[in-house]
Amino acid sequence: MAVDKRNIFLSGTEETLDFSRESRPIGHHYPQRDVKPHADFVQKKLKECYERSDVQRQAAAIRYKEGVYLEFSGEPGYELNVKSLENKAQGIRLLNVRQDEEMDCTRATVYIPAGKENYFLEKAEAYANEVTKEGNPKNKDLISSIDDIRLAILESFWIGDKRAIPTDTPRWCEVWLRYEYKESKYICVETWKQTENSIAQDCMECQIPINEKSILFPERIVKLIYADGEGLQNLIRMNPYITEIRPAPTVTTFFEELTNTEQKEWMDDLLSRTLFEKNGVSVCLLDTGVNVGHPLVEPATDPNHIQALESGWGALDYQGHGTGMAGIVLYNDLKTALESEENVTVPHELESVKILPPKGSNPPDLYGTVTEEAVYTAEIANPQVKRVICMAVTAPKLNTFDGSPTSWSGNLDNITSGAMEEDIKRLFLVSAGNVCPDELYDVEYPKANILHGVENPGQAWNAVTVGAYAGEVNIEDSDYDGFQAVAEQDGLSPYSSSSMTWKSKWPVKPEVLFDGGNVAFNGEDYTDCSDLSLLTTYYRTIWKQFGTINATSSATAQAAWFCAQLWNEYPDMWPETVRALMVHSAEWTQAMKRQFCNEDTKTKGRHQLLRMCGYGIPNLQRAIQCMDNSVNMVIQGELQPYNKKGMNEMHIHTLPWPKDTLRSMGETPVTLRVTLSYFIEPSPGEVGWKDKYRYASHAFRFDLINANETEDDFKKRVNVKMRGEDKKDSGDGTSGSERWYLGGNNRDVGSIHSDYCTMNAVDLCECNRIAVYPISGWWKERTYLKRYDKKARYSLVVTLSTPKVGVDLYTPIITQITPMTEITV
Repeated sequence: MAVDKRNIFLSGTEETLDFSRESRPIGHHYPQRDVKPHADFVQKKLKECYERSDVQRQAAAIRYKEGVYLEFSGEPGYELNVKSLENKAQGIRLLNVRQDEEMDCTRATVYIPAGKENYFLEKAEAYANEVTKEGNPKNKDLISSIDDIRLAILESFWIGDKRAIPTDTPRWCEVWLRYEYKESKYICVETWKQTENSIAQDCMECQIPINEKSILFPERIVKLIYADGEGLQNLIRMNPYITEIRPAPTVTTFFEELTNTEQKEWMDDLLSRTLFEKNGVSVCLLDTGVNVGHPLVEPATDPNHIQALESGWGALDYQGHGTGMAGIVLYNDLKTALESEENVTVPHELESVKILPPKGSNPPDLYGTVTEEAVYTAEIANPQVKRVICMAVTAPKLNTFDGSPTSWSGNLDNITSGAMEEDIKRLFLVSAGNVCPDELYDVEYPKANILHGVENPGQAWNAVTVGAYAGEVNIEDSDYDGFQAVAEQDGLSPYSSSSMTWKSKWPVKPEVLFDGGNVAFNGEDYTDCSDLSLLTTYYRTIWKQFGTINATSSATAQAAWFCAQLWNEYPDMWPETVRALMVHSAEWTQAMKRQFCNEDTKTKGRHQLLRMCGYGIPNLQRAIQCMDNSVNMVIQGELQPYNKKGMNEMHIHTLPWPKDTLRSMGETPVTLRVTLSYFIEPSPGEVGWKDKYRYASHAFRFDLINANETEDDFKKRVNVKMRGEDKKDSGDGTSGSERWYLGGNNRDVGSIHSDYCTMNAVDLCECNRIAVYPISGWWKERTYLKRYDKKARYSLVVTLSTPKVGVDLYTPIITQITPMTEITV
């Protein structure tokens, strides 16, 4: 699209300050104990476990590992002090932490190496007989929190629905194993190879098939095995590296019945008006392949960049889904393009890596590795482009249901962050997964959308997860007489899944919505309908040229088109910035607000609106350019969040501000929107995600100076290092947290944070300073991994806008920054 006033890219706005956060003591909830009897109880349970382990080892017909796995349980309704269950120096490792919802307690699995059996016995002995200088029993928090101890069993390692644990029938399972980290810039091959060789040897002895592929995370390696319950139990007895076992995901793709709604001459007319350019931006589909023989697809492709993960599959599309995605990726709204007489420009290339076989479905696999290999395949063939990776393939069965990471979603975070490479960042879009029309028979719309969680791997922090809104409501096909659309126009699509039922600490998913069509209903039956779907390219051109596509597949393809337009206009943007601008431009429709935000509070309606609809529907015009009364300022920054001792530095950005204009506007409402985007390095694994076990390598937050604060007040409020020796002077101003529409509790999850406040122009006049500061992450907490001195990038987008026509905010801003910074990227 033609851009008149380009986004303003700022540099040199930051002031770097040494940083520390205000320390807030965290209260713990441990049961009160009668010290001596409880110490005796803990010691008795430990000794029983060790004796039983010795008996099992002597009677075993298989080779037994050195060491023992124990399961510690907390008392129902109380915490378990999991942090104190690990001692790396002694070789004692915390393997996983699980919430037993049925018993309302925490359970933790711990590995104790041979020769260290006395460790917890001595802790209990000291608890009974020694006191601290405060007069409390020694090791009180640890020992008092323990309610039971037993030898670990298969359930102690199983993550997910217990009903999925194999019994007599083998199934594919992910086995997560620990490996010892050795100091190195990146993962030391020898350490994880030792673990991999160990599990391979044990599987061979037990005659358990094992997949050769692996997924690597910090201190964890994931392997895929095919085992029954007895086989898994034998592996637990033999192998000292197992931390958890999960069911392997099964991939489902979404195929729609496609109809011929247009004629070939319409296509020829469109081709005569279309300019195909290849400007160094591509969209890479990871799907069922693409049939490049389609006349609307072929001009945007290079045959060398249409590939398959397995050479025997061939790169062609035998199922139709990938070719249907291609039509949306290239044209966005193909129906409008066909009906219009305007010229059309396709500025990006289409790539494809086929990740699904021609018939049936993939055998169970480590889909994180499959995805990674597909990305590398595309990059090797076409290394120089800016690439938008688009995948509408999810695994709805055996989901985590609460938003917690999986090996697949975790590896998406690996891929996007460049965690295992030289920090190569990637832009990745994934569909949220679909509510099937059949589900609406049991639970009506939109309750079905509330209950249907975003599907694996859509919980990936760094990927943009795309949901769907309902763009169509009119049904003209006579075959659907008596049917009407389920959702109102621009409301949440009946196909779209959500993160409403997730735990609040996990990311907002989906982040954005694009058109996914609607479902038809006649009072009895729910069904897909071509009139309520999106027109696209059909994979068998000998039969017809056009078909339809819907749900979160079409939505994800539209999101990829959107990102390609942005990147084509600003080719030097980081992937984090493309993501930021798309989310930043999104707004909720009135239909969405009526659906989910009748009770307009941060804790209820707004929370539900965010978790159901993300940040809304992106607007390309808002994302790609400024207007006189709406100005986008973009900062691409980098800081080192931590050092070996803890927190390290923060930035305060002073933005060019149209102060005189704002003063002259008086009480005219002006909206300030802020979006902060960055990519984290993942550390998945069920270890509670607290303290040093947290999932994200690092995290950033933003804060805005308040109208009642001076610059010094602001610095003191956000940064303890600025408060003088006593650390008590936090400034005379207030945070102004009530200004924000969503508020910190809603927005400060995941790795992208967006919010806005609307104020009188005169009150916003002095609010031109924004802080970007770190909070804790495993780079800081796990110092032995030597990542604490890494730098981290972030993208900050700030927009000033007012609905008042005739107001010029752009000129006074651009006048201030032109002498000192480039405004084009």
